[in-house]
This record gives sequence, structure tokens and C-alpha cells, in this order.
Amino acid sequence: MNQKAMNGSSSSSGRWVSFRKELKVLDCTIRDGGLMNSSQFSDKVVRAVYDACADAGIDYMEIGYKNSKKIYSPDKFGAWRFCDEDDINRIIGDNKREIKLSAMADAEKCDYKTDIVEKSKSPLDMIRVATYIHQIPLAVDMIKDALDKGYEATVNVMAVSTVREADLDEGLELLGASGASAIYLVDSFGSLYSEQIRYLMAKYMRIAREFGIEIGIHAHNNLQLAFSNTIEAIVAGANMVDGTLAGLGRGAGNCQLEMLIGFLHNPNYRMRPLLECIEQHIEPMRKELGWGFDYPYMITGFLNRHPKSAMEFNESDKRGQIISFYDDIMK
Repeated sequence: MNQKAMNGSSSSSGRWVSFRKELKVLDCTIRDGGLMNSSQFSDKVVRAVYDACADAGIDYMEIGYKNSKKIYSPDKFGAWRFCDEDDINRIIGDNKREIKLSAMADAEKCDYKTDIVEKSKSPLDMIRVATYIHQIPLAVDMIKDALDKGYEATVNVMAVSTVREADLDEGLELLGASGASAIYLVDSFGSLYSEQIRYLMAKYMRIAREFGIEIGIHAHNNLQLAFSNTIEAIVAGANMVDGTLAGLGRGAGNCQLEMLIGFLHNPNYRMRPLLECIEQHIEPMRKELGWGFDYPYMITGFLNRHPKSAMEFNESDKRGQIISFYDDIMK
């Protein structure tokens, strides 16, 4: 995990039983999990995740989205699709914990000039811009806006498995020069294998060295590779890593935060608070939300497709008819 062969990672010890102090962990349980329930988590659950992550020593908690209310109706979507400051303050109370808070701002889905207020007026510490390759000019402006308002700013390049290499190279150069402190490699469809992670990380790490920034990894679990791909990215030099409690996230879910913490060997991270929150608050939602391994998600992962079709299938009266889904999608 700490070898200098990590393509430029700074202070590496070269020993697997040690840990890399530069590496930061971000929990996105409420943000990514909100894609399974229209961000309608109770205050009790959000506070429980916040306290668990703080008690566990996690570096960042992504509490939700900064999405536009013109696009996402508050009548249908919960508070964590918008992350208004009053809602966040209601959760964290008067004494903000040491953990930093993040919100995700999607390109073309966020009224960022008005909905993202000055940092001095917000409990948020970081804005993570999410962009597809064709939206990068807009993403660069969103990053500048966040930095000008006093936030940390990072960027997630989504659906990278579908991007032409020349376009990715050009896009990464633009984002490297944007002022963002980190660029995330995102396996949106859960379709990448370890060899592809290594290849892409070498590309991202060249940008990291050129512009003096960090690289992150956000992995989905359609092919049951989110954890192993996250490890591959760490070995290759990723210093910003995502996970969710019990893997809660869109469709097949994400890299499990508790497994990640167990792997990292960092004594500053503690497992028990995470497991307690999972037992009391996350696992009781599994039957209703239905994230995790599922054959339709597996099939979309193999085909390198967005899992939307699998999610719609699982919400229909055809759920469980695996062959029906396979035959339909292969057409």
C-alpha cells in the first residue's frame, strides 16, 4: 500500500503493515444512498451517520447534493438532495464535530451561483463537482466559484469507462489547471477491472504530478470489484478514497467503508462506531432500498451501461425474472 512505486505518492514507507498519513477517507453514505430513496433520510439516520463517521475518525462526510429545486422538486425529494444550510445546521447542532462536511454539485443540475453560499455562511467545507466529459468547461467554472467562495473544491469525472482516451487526456489537463485540489477517478457503471484501474491511475497520476494535486477513487460494485479496485487505486497513488456504510449506494452500491477502514491500518480510524451505525440504522433499510449485488446490476456492469435500466426493472413487477431482463437488454 505504501510503496514508492505508487507513481509519485509522496512519503511512502514501503511496508504493507504501515499506513499512508496523506490518505483521506470520505463517507458518501447519505449522498450516494440518496439515489435509492430520493434523498429521504430521516434526521435521526443522518445524525447517526455523522456521529459514527466523526467517532470513527473519518476525514469527510458527504451529506448530500446541492441540486437545483427547479429540476428536483422538494415535494418528491428529501432535504439531502439540496443541502440547505438550515437543514445541515439542524443535524449538526451547535457543536460541529471535527469531521469535514462535503456536498456534491452536479454540472447542469446545480444553481451553483446562488445555491452555494459563501463558506462563511455554511457549515460545508468542501464542494465536489461532478461532471461528464462534455461538461468540463462548466465544471471548471463551478470549481472557480467554489474556491472564490472559500471552499475546498474537488471534481469527479463520471462514466470514465465510456470516454475516448484523447477526450479524457484533454479533460484531465483542463481540470488539473482548474484549481481543484483533487480529481476523482469514478467507475460509474461498476464495469472496470483492476488492469483498467491501474492504466487509468497512471494517466491521472501524471496529471497529479504536473499540477501538484491529489487523485481520488470512487468505485461502484456491480461486478463485486469496488473494494479491490479501490485498493488498486490506493496502491497506484490515490490519496482520496470514497466508501459508504454497508456499501449503501445506487444500485449495486459502493466500496464498503468498514472494509476500507479495516484495510488501511491507520490507527486514527476506528471500526466499532461504523459497525454500530450499520447495525442500528443502515442494515434495517436494506430490505426496503434493496442495494447490493443483483443480477441485473451485474449484467449492466458487464455491458458497461448505466444501471438505470436495472433499477427500473427491479422496481417493476418483473423483478426476479433474470432471463427476461437479460434477453431484453441484449436486444
